[in-house]
Amino acid sequence: TFFSVLLTGTAVLFSWLIHSVLFIPFIRLLYHIRLQRLQQVTRDMFNNRTPLFDKFHHHKAGTPVGGGLLIITLTTILLPVILMLMYYFWVPVTSVYPMASEVKILIFTFLSFGLLGLLDDAKKTFAWVKNGFFGLRLRHKLLLEIMLAAIIGFWLVHDLKIGIINVPLLGVLQLGWWYIPFAVFVIIAFANAFNITDGLDGLSAGVLVIALFAFWFLSASILDTVLSIFIALWIGGMLAFLYFNVLPSRIFLGDVGALSFGATFAVVGLILGKTPALVIIGGIFVIEVSSSLIQLVAKSMTGRKVFAAAPLHLWLQVKGWPESKIVMRFWILAIVLALFGLWLALFN
Repeated sequence: TFFSVLLTGTAVLFSWLIHSVLFIPFIRLLYHIRLQRLQQVTRDMFNNRTPLFDKFHHHKAGTPVGGGLLIITLTTILLPVILMLMYYFWVPVTSVYPMASEVKILIFTFLSFGLLGLLDDAKKTFAWVKNGFFGLRLRHKLLLEIMLAAIIGFWLVHDLKIGIINVPLLGVLQLGWWYIPFAVFVIIAFANAFNITDGLDGLSAGVLVIALFAFWFLSASILDTVLSIFIALWIGGMLAFLYFNVLPSRIFLGDVGALSFGATFAVVGLILGKTPALVIIGGIFVIEVSSSLIQLVAKSMTGRKVFAAAPLHLWLQVKGWPESKIVMRFWILAIVLALFGLWLALFN
């Protein structure tokens, strides 16, 4: 276990160093190709205008989006390279699952949802966007998300033989092939929850880093070297990104990062076999998407709002909380949830 922590700790520092060196020229590249937040009114996933969001964030127009692209690219390259080097130098590699299948699922999730998000970013940013068409239409995006998540869910069951959920107080639930629709729901839910949370400088990135440290500990505890190294490389990239993303942000993740990171975060939790812990460790994302769903259902059924604005972080801005205060307190809550999720995962 000590060797595993030492190895993955080195991977974190190595990843952080490479990302830190490359982020400055990458930001310049984004400016050059003009992949930036537009100076226009924004719209939500239902193509409705968001005047409250514009009120608090109009000054951020022009900031580059697409920071997730660099993290996805480098992590996807570094993971197989490091694993091959470990094999070449006879460094012991342990895995709970077949190594090739585990790597395939992690990289496919990272890349496929990232490409979907990149398409959405491009349609929101570049001039060839059609009139009245802001990003991908909801039904098109949702259909693509379901297709990608279904492929991942099938591999989880067929390749990794995952088909159970260990629920506290209820015991083990054997789902068999019904695990696929369950996995589809979890993956899509976290992909969109992360996207909703990614609204303040440093918010989603900081929460994700905290949650990934919890998953890193869990992966080390079961001696899954493949998953530990993947998480370590991801953490290193996120720490480098967070340096440029804290208030005032010089770069945003964009949908390329938000959809990819949310979906992959869910897949890591499913591979660890800790679904209840996934919900708690990722509790900030759950709270954010829940507040948006409550608002949507209330407006649809009663015509009235529950909150002055949704999601929760935007409501707190409307209440007068400064952006930095919201982000810092969400980080503190994320630490508490990560510790509680670890306790639940280790003692369940």
